[in-house]
Amino acid sequence: MPVSTANQYLAALPDDRRAAVSAVRKTINENLPKGYEEGMQFGMIGWYVPLSKYPAGYGENPKVPLPLVALGSQKSGMVLHFLCFYGHPTLSAWFVDEYKKSGKKLDMGKGCVRFKKLDDLALDVVGRTIARVPVAEHIANYRAARALLGKGKKSAKKSA
Repeated sequence: MPVSTANQYLAALPDDRRAAVSAVRKTINENLPKGYEEGMQFGMIGWYVPLSKYPAGYGENPKVPLPLVALGSQKSGMVLHFLCFYGHPTLSAWFVDEYKKSGKKLDMGKGCVRFKKLDDLALDVVGRTIARVPVAEHIANYRAARALLGKGKKSAKKSA
């Protein structure tokens, strides 16, 4: 049975993973700019722009709130998906630079940061990254990225 709340998600994890994911969740919540909401998204704990603030939704789907970041436990470890990096390359570059300064090894794809245990993660950098993305800026970056890709309502009207 799929879980529907972050607390249910945490309760289903093994103790070591629960402690690590809980610590990351706490850091995100403590640094989260006003206007975002926490909930379950894509089978993970997610933080997103509620549909009341961005009714177009993620991928122009008015049923899916625009994600900022997602936190999950997977078979091979834990992961943070920074969806905000896709429309904000300067934020991604800043994150990588700050992570290097932390002395921790960064295991990262385009927007996902993988870690096996909490000590592997530069938690302070995660918190500072989240704090740098106010809702209005995230929406603007997302819309600009979609326009560059030729997606979204504005770009569709231009090409018609």
